Amino acid sequence: QVELVESGGGLVQAGDSLRLSCSASGRTVSTYAMGWFRQAPGKEREFVAAINWSGDSTVYEDSVKGRFTISRDNAKITVHLRMNSLKPEDTAVYYCAALERYTPQVMAEHNVVDYWGKGTLVTVLS
Repeated sequence: QVELVESGGGLVQAGDSLRLSCSASGRTVSTYAMGWFRQAPGKEREFVAAINWSGDSTVYEDSVKGRFTISRDNAKITVHLRMNSLKPEDTAVYYCAALERYTPQVMAEHNVVDYWGKGTLVTVLS
């Protein structure tokens, strides 16, 4: 079993930055693709960013490219999402995700996830 715990959400102003973290435990999660999804009020959950197990392959949703950066520390089994130039439309609950045996591109294109965290709320004021 894999457990994912997110942290780092909060209330910020437009243009500010936040860094989300996801602490993972269990099995061989350091070999999994990891990612972030978000769900805004009244909307479906959507893909944000993902990274492969070695950290040398990443994929981003178009609206966050150039503003968000995903990274991972396999020694600490932690994944981060650095979010810069935040906009009110980035307001959502952000979920950490883990996927075994497949690439981050599969996570992005097919919304395939094996494990979910419980989410952390990010609110961006205009």
